[in-house]
Amino acid sequence: MASPSQLLLQRFSRHRMAFASATLLVILVVLTAMAPLFERVLAVSSSEVDLFNRFAAPNIRNLLGTDELGRDLLLRLLYGGQISLFVGITAALIASTMGTAIGLLAGYVGGRLDGFLMRLTDGVIALPLLPLLIVLAALDLSKLGLPDTLVNSENVSFYRIILIVSLAGWTTTARLVRASTLSLREQDFVLAARAQGCSDLRIMMRHILPNLTSPVIVATSLSVGNIILLESVLSFLGLGIQPPTPSWGNLLTNAQELIWESPELAFYPGILIFLTVIAFNFVGDGLQDALNPRTGKHVSSTT
Repeated sequence: MASPSQLLLQRFSRHRMAFASATLLVILVVLTAMAPLFERVLAVSSSEVDLFNRFAAPNIRNLLGTDELGRDLLLRLLYGGQISLFVGITAALIASTMGTAIGLLAGYVGGRLDGFLMRLTDGVIALPLLPLLIVLAALDLSKLGLPDTLVNSENVSFYRIILIVSLAGWTTTARLVRASTLSLREQDFVLAARAQGCSDLRIMMRHILPNLTSPVIVATSLSVGNIILLESVLSFLGLGIQPPTPSWGNLLTNAQELIWESPELAFYPGILIFLTVIAFNFVGDGLQDALNPRTGKHVSSTT
């Protein structure tokens, strides 16, 4: 008899686009993680400027050519992928954790707390997302009383973009978790635990939270692609990851003035963002179908 994980994998593999997308994401993660190895094997640097080698065509040493400053384009894309993927996954996990905590409290406790948390959620949803992110990203950190060591850190834009996107991305998970919690708290196993004298915290953590795993996983996987897109937009506008640290978004920014002279500088990061966002959306759809056995057979017959 197959284990639950094996059944999940079987149902997921029937969703062809989701399985292909998951394979693509694994390849991207492996390639970006191997960026230092490529740097040593090819004997090139991702940050070294060589003005005598600008816009070089693909060759044995520079597999995708070089950019406007003579830097290896392949390595820039790989290191940029590390940043974009890490920001997307980390911010999605933080946002999902926040959303799960808020939704769980709202759904289980109910009453005034539920009303307050849901009105807070509705307020965040009602805010215009992109203008809000632009304003938050443009804030001068030195005027917020933060330590100079943090303000002048090379990675401050990296930390800030994760925090900003996380604060704006928890609402979907919160509403989804609240709806599931409202249903679960009336189930017999929760009523039995309450009758045995279990505390509310124990019921939430030991009985309700494990049953929220499926919707949370699906919501997290779907949000990764959106967060990568938001990071790319902010970096493209010059408000996200700041050079010399590469990301797919700021690689597009650098390439916009060279689109006619060297279109590949914009094509490669653009197609990587597109494929990654689409892949995470397909993986989310596949997980949603795989985690819901009632829809598994229908999906396998239509994909």
